[in-house]
Amino acid sequence: MVIDMMDQWALNRLNFQGCWQGRGTWFGRDSEDRLDLESPVRVMDPTTYDISFSDPETGVWDGSGLFFAPGGQARHDISRSTYNTGGGCWQFQGAGGQSSLVPDSDRRRFGHEINLFHDRSRSMLVLIWEPVGARWRLQLVGAVGFRCRKTSPPEPKRPASMPLKAMLTSLKGWTSEAETFRPQPGCIGQVRAAQPSVFVPEQFMRHEQTAVMPAGLIFSVPEYLPDGAYQLEVGCLHTAGLFQQLSIVFDANGHLTSWERRRFLADT
Repeated sequence: MVIDMMDQWALNRLNFQGCWQGRGTWFGRDSEDRLDLESPVRVMDPTTYDISFSDPETGVWDGSGLFFAPGGQARHDISRSTYNTGGGCWQFQGAGGQSSLVPDSDRRRFGHEINLFHDRSRSMLVLIWEPVGARWRLQLVGAVGFRCRKTSPPEPKRPASMPLKAMLTSLKGWTSEAETFRPQPGCIGQVRAAQPSVFVPEQFMRHEQTAVMPAGLIFSVPEYLPDGAYQLEVGCLHTAGLFQQLSIVFDANGHLTSWERRRFLADT
């Protein structure tokens, strides 16, 4: 069942339009080549994404404080006609981003950008794997807690950070309905509904790399991409009573088959 008649470009505009600013924190490998998720390798403060639309079909993406861009800055024209030509972009109402659909040794990076919105706050997580020998290893994790500078009055503060087990335990039993989107180039793809679900901490903690990040973010992903089917789990505790989760599902051949979004509410 299709649950939202807005196309992907319209959802992209709804989610991302605004002047977003926050502190970008990036984590990587330490001197002994171990993934260090406590001491950042770089802090970009502020990171700013100014995304505007001159009309319903075209706009401009203007960024600064960027990790990968030369000089930390980039500016791109965006439009419905060029949106999502590769099929790796995805949008729900209140969540959106882009994903690599399959590891590709020619590109040297297998990456995912997940943005989870609540009102005009935005929590962004970036996950980057790179090839090491014959395997793909998690190399970089970035987290940014954005606020829209055009919002008045300011958004309330996010909940205080909690340890991993305390956060997951507090969510046990919360309920939601899953929504699904499958890769499709262009703008015409539609979000579809699935069965109701209940949050089970053990199902979220699928992988050895499970950690709480800044901006209320949490994730569970493999350090090395496995052979066979798997899925990545990313979530954000937006308020004391709202947890949003994004699952990225891969088949036995390592191809991305769907994104699944859930908005868990307390006491429901």
